Amino acid sequence: MKVLTALRNADAVRHVAREIAEVKLDRTVRLMEVCGGHTAAIYRFALRDLLPEWVELVSGPGCPVCVTANDFVDRSVALARQPNVTIATFGDLIRVPGSSRSLAEVRAEGGDVRVFYSSADALDWAIQHPERIVVFLGIGFETTACTLAATLKSAVQDNARNFRLLSSLKTMPPALSALFSAPDVKVDGLILPGHVTTVIGTACYEFIPSEFNIPCVVSGFEPLDLMETILKLCQQLAEARASVENQYRRVVHAEGNPQAQVLMDEMFEPADVPWRGFGVIPGSGLAIRREFADWDAERIPVEVEPTREHAGCRCGEVLRGALHPTECPLFGKSCTPDTPRGACMVSAEGACAAVYHFSPVEHG
Repeated sequence: MKVLTALRNADAVRHVAREIAEVKLDRTVRLMEVCGGHTAAIYRFALRDLLPEWVELVSGPGCPVCVTANDFVDRSVALARQPNVTIATFGDLIRVPGSSRSLAEVRAEGGDVRVFYSSADALDWAIQHPERIVVFLGIGFETTACTLAATLKSAVQDNARNFRLLSSLKTMPPALSALFSAPDVKVDGLILPGHVTTVIGTACYEFIPSEFNIPCVVSGFEPLDLMETILKLCQQLAEARASVENQYRRVVHAEGNPQAQVLMDEMFEPADVPWRGFGVIPGSGLAIRREFADWDAERIPVEVEPTREHAGCRCGEVLRGALHPTECPLFGKSCTPDTPRGACMVSAEGACAAVYHFSPVEHG
């Protein structure tokens, strides 16, 4: 608690804000917070209000619920309609609208959709209910993938054959590479995700400054963390250099977590997967290895409806940092946290939800 108090000390945060303002840059710079957790913290603590006008913050593709494509939601809905299937999921996903239905709507119609706080809890429930096929919806990045790898390994070791994983797990570096290939993306610096980097380490980002000449800083999630990160990025830009720096040294190490990396590699293999707003990114997903196919929910035959996006939803552009949430015509009108039309308004880490909840001035 003492550490947390220090990282939220208002005087210290304002001091760093003054240091940012003193950096000699004669142009507007666009810094992208890759992680949805960073987006939520920036709005929650009103950090944008402390920055000079020439620092513009934009959101990126780091909200796991937001980047999960509609076809995954549609397949989950189709599975939830099977009489012998229980869908096990984290909370946010059940409210994400698919092409015509959300999991919450299927549950209201009688489908067995249950929220679990962890995949291990879902596995325990499956073992206690062998008459049900329990499908856990695997979304998220490396931080979640290592825990799901552990759960999957336990299911295999326990021979819990009624437990299945539907994987839409993703890895961050390929997405960042795809981001810079998008024609409508203009980013001067990256606030890199702290939790993901705890697992994969910092070396995997070296291609960003070397190939794209873009400064990167791995950041923690408290106000002082984020302001120090923004200062480091501005200093790199002012000095016309680009490198990977680590502000989150109290948690993130250069090599990451080798044990977690080995476990993920044991259970998963790279796959081409679709991202909302980006399309299919080669090698950016984690599919269950063939030897564990009996636990792969992708192999359960179901009829999935043709995938389509909600008319007018512009989550894809928000996730590329090409559009501010308030620039979407649906924002705050037909699309609100109570009536979400897109995933970015559902998740606690979604940019639209963050603006709606914490920035009333911006959305009027």
